[in-house]
Amino acid sequence: MTTSLFALELGASEFTVGVLMALFALLPMLLSVSAGRLIDRAGPRGPLLASFAALAAGTALPFAFPVMEILFLSTTVVGTAFMVVHIAMNSVFGAHGTPEQRAMNFSWLALGFSISNSIGPLVAGYAIEGFGHANAFFILGVFPLGALVLLGMRKSPLPRPELGVQGKRRGVIDLLHIRGLRNTFIVSLLLAMGWDLYTFLIPLYGARIGLAAGTIGVIMSTFAIATFTVRLVMPLLVRRIRQWVVITSAMAVAGTAYLMFPFVQTVPLLMALSFMLGIGLGCAQPIIMSLLYDASPPGRQGEAVGLRTSLLNGSHTLIPLGSGALSVAFGMAPVFWLLGAFLLGGAWFARLRIK
Repeated sequence: MTTSLFALELGASEFTVGVLMALFALLPMLLSVSAGRLIDRAGPRGPLLASFAALAAGTALPFAFPVMEILFLSTTVVGTAFMVVHIAMNSVFGAHGTPEQRAMNFSWLALGFSISNSIGPLVAGYAIEGFGHANAFFILGVFPLGALVLLGMRKSPLPRPELGVQGKRRGVIDLLHIRGLRNTFIVSLLLAMGWDLYTFLIPLYGARIGLAAGTIGVIMSTFAIATFTVRLVMPLLVRRIRQWVVITSAMAVAGTAYLMFPFVQTVPLLMALSFMLGIGLGCAQPIIMSLLYDASPPGRQGEAVGLRTSLLNGSHTLIPLGSGALSVAFGMAPVFWLLGAFLLGGAWFARLRIK
C-alpha cells in the first residue's frame, strides 16, 4: 500500500505501479525452491535473522532515498526477504506439535499474520497523512527490526521437520506428480491471487475514486480484521468441518465479493465488501498449509512450501503487470470481474475434491 501510494504521489502510472508490485515477486519466483531447500538443510534460525535484517533495510530505503528509482530496489529486497520469512515460519509451525495439531498450529500462525495485516495499513495510512510518504517507510521499517531483536534474544532452537532419508536429490517436478500436492498448489494459486491482488487493486481503486490515504488504510484494515476474526474461530472449525468444504466456501465467497466491487464507491460498502473478502480468503490459508505439509515427502516440507511460493510469485509477477495494463486500457471493472470468475471457477474445482 505504501509503495503504491508513494509511486502515485511521484507521478507513476498504474502500469508502473503494476511493475513495482511484480518486483515484490520476481526474485521469490526464482529463488523460493532454493530457499526452501536451505531451510530444510540448515534450519530456520539463520535464514530468519538475515531476512529480518533485509526487511528492515529494504523498507527504510525509500526514506533514505525518496525517489522513484529506489522503489524498484526496495520492492525487490522486501519481496525476497519476506519470501524467506514466509517459508521459514511455515516450517517452524508445521514442525511444532503432532500431525493432529497441525491445522490448528497453522491457524495460529495465520492469526498472527492477520494481526500484522490489521495494524499495517492503519499505521501506513496515517503515517503518510501525518509525516509524508518517505517517513512512513522509516516507521514501517521499525517492525522487522523489532522481530530481529526478539529472535536474536531467543536461545533455544526453533522447531524444524525431521530430515528425510538422504540420497540422490530429486527435482521439484516430482512433487507435482503427487496428487494431493498438485491439487493444493492449484487452489493455493487462485486464493493467493485473490489475496495479493487485493493489496494492488484497492489502493488504485481508492485513489481513482478520490479517497484519502487514511481512508484507504481503514478499508484495507477492515479486510485484515475480517481475516483476524475468522481465524479466531478456525482452531475450532478445523475439528468439525472437512478441509475441502472450507476451501470451496472460501473461494465462492471471495469470488462473489470481487464481482461486486466495481459497483461500489461509498466507504461503508467498500468496508463491507472488504470484510466479506477477508472472511473468505482468511479461512482458507491455514487449511492450505496443513494440506501442503501433510502431502509433502519427509524432509522436503520446506522445498514444497518453496515450490508453492515460486508458483505463486510467478503469477504475482505477471498478474500485476497484466492488471495494470488492463486497468489503463479498459478501466478497473474488468480486472475485478476476471478475478472473481477465476475464484468462482476454483470453487467448482475444490468442490470436486470433497469426499
